[in-house]
Amino acid sequence: MPVTPSVKGAVMGLSAAALFGLSAPMAKLLLPSSTPLVLASLLYLGGGLGLTCLEALRRMSPTGGSQREARLGSKDVPLLLGVILCGGILGPVLMLTGLARLTGVTASLMLNLEGPFTILLALLVFGEHLGRAGALSAVSIMTGAMVLGLQEGELRGDVLGVLALAGACLSWAVDNNLTQRLSLKDPLSLVRIKALGSGACTLVLAWLTGQPFPSPRVLAATLVLGFASYGLSIVLDAYALRLLGAAREAAYFATAPFVGALAAVPLLGERLRPLDLLAGALMAVGVVLLLRERHGHTHTHEALTHEHLHVHDAHHEHAHPLGTDTTEPHSHPHQHAPITHDHPHVSDLHHRHKH
Repeated sequence: MPVTPSVKGAVMGLSAAALFGLSAPMAKLLLPSSTPLVLASLLYLGGGLGLTCLEALRRMSPTGGSQREARLGSKDVPLLLGVILCGGILGPVLMLTGLARLTGVTASLMLNLEGPFTILLALLVFGEHLGRAGALSAVSIMTGAMVLGLQEGELRGDVLGVLALAGACLSWAVDNNLTQRLSLKDPLSLVRIKALGSGACTLVLAWLTGQPFPSPRVLAATLVLGFASYGLSIVLDAYALRLLGAAREAAYFATAPFVGALAAVPLLGERLRPLDLLAGALMAVGVVLLLRERHGHTHTHEALTHEHLHVHDAHHEHAHPLGTDTTEPHSHPHQHAPITHDHPHVSDLHHRHKH
């Protein structure tokens, strides 16, 4: 029985969340030897440098995997700059500003706004659709994330700190939706450029503010962690964005903090609280509901011309110019003819239609 794109996207989204969630307790071990901004820059650079090595290995392989994916072009530069600006500059700077003015409890709860902001932007601005079942699933997962952020301590902060953290979450939500618009292009190249650009920007910020750099041993450990949690994780997340759309991806990725809480037990000697178990149960219910979601109706695809990796299915019936490699899957500029049909689907870039 073939695996559906929705299931593939769910597996990739949850895997991305797991790898990213592991970065929290690991980074906490490294933080006493560095500063948050320096650590963020090294994590991004570790992701970018590791993916650069993977890109080189891929180009050396007999299949030449990078040639099958659609390459980024000059038309993609504005979106790429938006991704780097929002995700690599505004997000970290606003987060650090907010963290300096808020208690840990308030900050933990505020940082959960990224998921809801991503979903709202996807639905209201970028034309995605989330049915009643999908919305219920997302609410269950987001509620679990909020419960997970509840800690003992004082819940307070000033207006500037709250606005700064909300702005950071909004910046990352824009980043997520812009990345989704680019997700039909080669994810490895996309994330490599994103990570190197973000890492370079935050590194310059750290240097300009005179922040000290860690020892070579800590630096190496941070780069390796960055490769897993800011490189491979975000590549998997880009595939999930391609297959699911930003709204559903945000719901799956919101499980990352629970993975971090589980990892903190052996790594940091922490204990799971009853609230952590409740959060995990809410997230599990949301994930199961999202996996069971079925959305299908008669819909019309308008004419569209673009380039991405594809196979010849009901959405891709087109002729090939002479000299085109027809080995599937393959990538080349092609035109989608208007078609009206009925099948289960999610709000990927081929299914942005009115309901």
